[in-house]
Amino acid sequence: MKLWAGRFSKEADERLNDFNSSIRFDSRMYEQDIKGSMAHAQMLAAQGIISAQDAAQITDGLAQIYEELKSGRLEIDPEAEDIHMFVEQVLTARIGDAGKRLHTARSRNDQVALDLRLYLRDELKEVRALLLALIRTFAEKAAAHTETVMPGYTHLQRAQPITFAHHLMAYASMFVRDVGRLDDASRRMNQLPLGSGALAGTTYPINRQLVAQKLGFDGVMSNSLDGVSDRDYCIEIASAIATIMMHLSRLSEEVVAWCSWEFKFIELDDAFATGSSIMPQKKNPDICELVRGKTGRVYGDLISLLTMLKGLPLAYNKDMQEDKEAIFDAVDTVKACLATVLPMIDTMTILKENMRAAAAKGFINATDCADYLTKKGVPFRDAYKCTGALVAQCISRGLTLETLPLADYQAAHPAFEADVFEAINLETCVCGRISEGGPAPCEVEKQIASIRAFLDALEALRIHDS
Repeated sequence: MKLWAGRFSKEADERLNDFNSSIRFDSRMYEQDIKGSMAHAQMLAAQGIISAQDAAQITDGLAQIYEELKSGRLEIDPEAEDIHMFVEQVLTARIGDAGKRLHTARSRNDQVALDLRLYLRDELKEVRALLLALIRTFAEKAAAHTETVMPGYTHLQRAQPITFAHHLMAYASMFVRDVGRLDDASRRMNQLPLGSGALAGTTYPINRQLVAQKLGFDGVMSNSLDGVSDRDYCIEIASAIATIMMHLSRLSEEVVAWCSWEFKFIELDDAFATGSSIMPQKKNPDICELVRGKTGRVYGDLISLLTMLKGLPLAYNKDMQEDKEAIFDAVDTVKACLATVLPMIDTMTILKENMRAAAAKGFINATDCADYLTKKGVPFRDAYKCTGALVAQCISRGLTLETLPLADYQAAHPAFEADVFEAINLETCVCGRISEGGPAPCEVEKQIASIRAFLDALEALRIHDS
């Protein structure tokens, strides 16, 4: 029998039961549901709303249910309406009337709001840990390639010389911002909704601050209507995850290009590539392609949440049951992607010679050639025009700026001297870019040091808090 069946004169149609049920996806929150119920029961006893004996029976019974669910000795009934009813029904069947008192001074509306916050708080810790591990992988990989010259691109055209380390640290910077977004969302989410009741609180003398303290919340939701109807945190988390996925997708796009024969900047480890059923020579970057595809899926989860909520009046509406599948999918997807991309990046082989060879083509030192003239007093626009003419001359003659004879340089402008060849050497070009944040090895080493300090500080904080 349904817990809400007292109002009705007949059993619910099975089609309604199937359509209404959320047990197939909210059952994953059993740990959080039980933890929240324990804290609630202890608060009820502390406030004299139920007896200490009832609270002890409830707590012991819930602990036993948790252990049995975790070990698999107890299976969740797929016919149950949701995880809250399942746990309460099992508890009541085992301990009798004391179990029926657990739901005093709460509603499923504030109960599910609590469970979801607790669940997402736990999940975000795992996402964050994967992100930090990926950032550390980038930093360590970069440390080995501060002098590995490669072409930097704009419009997917070779533009200026950089290093592979500089390129990797760009992604590390993106993921550091992602950690900040997750932390911001987690902080705003960490307010207790329990005690909001169905929408208007309760007449019982509950102590919400006590429950918040027991469950590790920073405070309580200040408005009961908002307490049960707020899902901003789901949107914030989905948005942060969508941004992580966008960054992973951009990285994946580059890895797909880099491991193609047209670039051949990297070689994926055999353990993180796939083959073809018909073409024996193929080595496909399927991980990266799946990440790109799954990014669109996570965007869909975010849009689903925004669309679901945009027309809802206060307070709780059944539409909000749809929040879980969307946010669960977003979390599951980003965790799977991070866990797979991390070892793929860690084990890939960097083909330094190919990167250097690509950098030698495409006239990516043209800006440095123009800068050479500028530093000798030639106005930049004149230097720019002169260098452009030299590039055109090289193209017509099948030469590069490095192989163009000095006589041709001096014919183009008398300011050119023999030291121009040192100035346009790719290693010189890279090492000379010493502006803060630039690709010069000394600057990239500062970036790596900053990332490592960021990671070490977070690790020290984690150890302190534990």
